[in-house]
Amino acid sequence: MAYTYEVGDIVTLKKQHPCGSKDWEILRVGADFRLKCKGCDRQIMVARKLVEKNTRDLKKKS
Repeated sequence: MAYTYEVGDIVTLKKQHPCGSKDWEILRVGADFRLKCKGCDRQIMVARKLVEKNTRDLKKKS
């Protein structure tokens, strides 16, 4: 399924973060994504290809 990623959306990934959360907020979209963990607020940069491959669900910002 092809998702359209936008800043502010919540993405659920396959693997969980060490804090236990699988939900991430998108802070930056481009060739790399900046994601913020919804469990512990840690921020990471991830290649777009990895995010697209590992996405389970996408909740649009309201």
